[in-house]
Amino acid sequence: MNFSAIVAIDRNGAIGKHGQLLCHLPADMKHFKETTMGHTIVMGRKTFESFPKGALPGRQNIVITRNRNYVAEGVRVVHSVNEALTAATMSGEVFIIGGEEIYRATFERVNTIHLTVIDHKFKDADAHFPRIDMRSWKILGEDPHPADDRNPYPYTFMTLHRKRPR
Repeated sequence: MNFSAIVAIDRNGAIGKHGQLLCHLPADMKHFKETTMGHTIVMGRKTFESFPKGALPGRQNIVITRNRNYVAEGVRVVHSVNEALTAATMSGEVFIIGGEEIYRATFERVNTIHLTVIDHKFKDADAHFPRIDMRSWKILGEDPHPADDRNPYPYTFMTLHRKRPR
C-alpha cells in the first residue's frame, strides 16, 4: 500500500491558521478532489470537523481521535495511526490529509507528497507541515500557476517521491 500526503503549504511550510486553511484557493480544492477521489483519506478529528458538509464523498474517510466515544456519520473512527493505516480498504493510495499532528505522526511512512506550494507567507499561521529535506525527495512533477481572478496567490503543484521508500 502506498502512503501519500496531500497538503498545501506557504513559503514557510505553514498549513493552517486558527483551525482553518491558510486561504481559499479553488484550484487547490479541485486538485485535492481529483487526486484523492476513489482512494482512502486519513485525517485527524479537527480536520474532519472543519469540513462544512462532513465526510467527503467518493473516498473512504478515516478519522483518528483519542476520544473513544467519538462518532461521526460516513467515516471510520479509529484511535491510532497504525489502526488508521490498517483500516484502509480501498485499493490504491492512502492519503494523509492533516492536520499537523497527523502529518507529523505519519511523515516517516509517506513515500509520496502531493504538494501545493503557495507563493506567500501567511502571518499568524499556527500549524505547519513537517520540514521537507529535499535531499531525501525526488521531484516527479512541477506545475506553476500565476494568481488569477479566482486564486489570489501564485501556486505550484508538485509531486515528490521519497528517494528511498520506507
